[in-house]
Amino acid sequence: QVQLVESGGGLVQAGGSLRLSCAASGRTFSNYAMGWFRQGVGKEREFVAAISWGGSSTYYADSVKGRFTISRDNANNTVYLQMNSLKPEDTAVYYCAASRTLTRQPQVMHYWGKGTLVTVSS
Repeated sequence: QVQLVESGGGLVQAGGSLRLSCAASGRTFSNYAMGWFRQGVGKEREFVAAISWGGSSTYYADSVKGRFTISRDNANNTVYLQMNSLKPEDTAVYYCAASRTLTRQPQVMHYWGKGTLVTVSS
């Protein structure tokens, strides 16, 4: 089992920045690729970003490319999502997830956190 706990969400004005963190415990964190997903009200959960187990490969959704950066610190079992130039349409609950393979597909993720709410005001 891998336990994931997100933090860092909150209310921010459009154009602002937030950094989300996801702390992992349990099985060896560095064995897993990690991803961030989000779900807005009335919307399906969607892929945001993913990073390979060693951090050398990253994927981003087109909607966040150039604004968001995913990174990880295997020594501290943490993955981050730096979010800049935030837009009201980024408002959602953000979830981190772990999987054995680097993927954009939420159905492939093995473990999920409970999420942290990000609200971007216009």
